[in-house]
Amino acid sequence: MTTALDELAARLPSLRLLREPGDLEHYGRDWTRRWTPAPLAIALPANAAEVQGIVRWANDHRVALVPSGGRTGLSGGAVAAHGELVVSLSRMNHVVGFDAADRTLTVEPGMPLEAVHAAAREHGLIYPVDFASRGSCSIGGNIATNAGGIRVIRYGTTREWIAGLKVVAGNGELLELNRSLVKNSSGYDFRQLVVGSEGTLGIVVEATLKLAEPPPPAQTMLLALPSMDAVLVVFRLFRARLALQAFEFFTDIALRHVLAHGAQRAIDGEFPYYVVTEYDAPDAATQEAALTVFGEALEAGSVVDGVIAQSSAQAAALWRLREGITESLAPHKPYKNDVSVRIGAVPAFLHEMQALLAREYPHIEVVWFGHIGDGNLHINVLKPDDLSDDAFIAQCEHVTKLLAGVLKTHGGSISAEHGIGLVKRPYLDSTRSAAEIALMRGVRKVFDPNGILNPGKLFEA
Repeated sequence: MTTALDELAARLPSLRLLREPGDLEHYGRDWTRRWTPAPLAIALPANAAEVQGIVRWANDHRVALVPSGGRTGLSGGAVAAHGELVVSLSRMNHVVGFDAADRTLTVEPGMPLEAVHAAAREHGLIYPVDFASRGSCSIGGNIATNAGGIRVIRYGTTREWIAGLKVVAGNGELLELNRSLVKNSSGYDFRQLVVGSEGTLGIVVEATLKLAEPPPPAQTMLLALPSMDAVLVVFRLFRARLALQAFEFFTDIALRHVLAHGAQRAIDGEFPYYVVTEYDAPDAATQEAALTVFGEALEAGSVVDGVIAQSSAQAAALWRLREGITESLAPHKPYKNDVSVRIGAVPAFLHEMQALLAREYPHIEVVWFGHIGDGNLHINVLKPDDLSDDAFIAQCEHVTKLLAGVLKTHGGSISAEHGIGLVKRPYLDSTRSAAEIALMRGVRKVFDPNGILNPGKLFEA
């Protein structure tokens, strides 16, 4: 393929191409670390025209392309292990424009989420989608997986905040989707089809994001709970009485890991479940209402202790107990499940899930936490030192198959916010019917006739 790469370089003389082994390894993997990277090369386009040129070249030579953002995904969606050309959008990381009347911010796909937040704040507004990997994930990757995060309960997922997209389809055509219109009923909304498509329909080269007014001042509260059932009881109570911005839970095992990683304990004693919640508290009356609700939960026994942050620094310290979990688990090579059910189905699902995990992992540590307010749970299975990687993965895949069956029973999804990628591909039929999958394949064929865009992801190419 050296000759083909030379032709690509000749067609696009300004295109950066990386071929060094270190670059191939760095750009060829995501956070799963399960596949050995083996890309053909790394292309770093600087604009949409170069992306179009890459796609047209790939069609001519039948070279598979793997679109790449921050590669923080946990489903293998950005893995290049079979000689693909990685198309890294990291150089396309600029603000294109701001529209004050429409309250939209137009950005390139390689812009980190944290930089998007900063750009919105410059105009007195916010882009409300947020999660712990904000400093390293890219907006293009967020769009590709319809990322959610910690404030879905208040603001919804990425999908709700995309006003328009420019996308290079699999045939090299540049599509302008929705043109940032608020009302547009002129046929199919391909913008929403691209959101969550994991780079299999096209490569996002520009995104126009909706912005929002900053929320009112908020308070952050950490709660200690006596049981799993109490988590849902407290959620219903707090949601009924307070304007929640976030409601996140984690277990005592998760807390132990994050404390060992450097976080500071905020509540004395050990309890089986914890919640970090954030709610509007613009005045003394709402702050008093929060104290009243906390007191009622304490008296009812659904909460056994708690603390309210008294400063922004203390609020950040409380949030670290939740947001630091993933980083604290990384050295343990966790196998991750990212699942969701309807909020109303959470109690029954949690009991069945907990019984399944206890039965199937009797001697393996399992750490789980999640966005209880939107029915999304993260399950992390930690690899024992005396178990080989292959044996560990095999056992986890067996359990995931069982978990997929439980999810199907409860009408849930095997992927809440990290996509299907390679990891969850065998379990797609637990979430989608055979008829739906057939239609998905058909749509993919229309957008990418030669199957060059991220083949093998979502379903077999």
